[in-house]
Amino acid sequence: MNPEHGREEDACPCHAHSHTQTKQVLHRLSRAIGHLEAVKKMVEEGRDCSEVLIQLAAVRSAITNTGRVVLQDHIQHCLLEAMETGDQKTLDDLNDAIAKFLK
Repeated sequence: MNPEHGREEDACPCHAHSHTQTKQVLHRLSRAIGHLEAVKKMVEEGRDCSEVLIQLAAVRSAITNTGRVVLQDHIQHCLLEAMETGDQKTLDDLNDAIAKFLK
């Protein structure tokens, strides 16, 4: 399994290089997970719905921004390499991933 991409079958075909933002992505994800755990605790404690919604919006924003970092890293490495080698599958996979990410 490739820890940078999740499941092995989803691994980037250009895995020969290192992703420059891996530490930043992992840090952002850890913070978002901690924030989400705090929101869960707010719900368990019966906190005001307005407060919970505001915190959920903050978690969603953190996840979206993390996705942007992953996308930038992918463009700077995998996509650039795919364009140089004419790898249409990587380009198609990116289009599919962007469509799913933006839903």
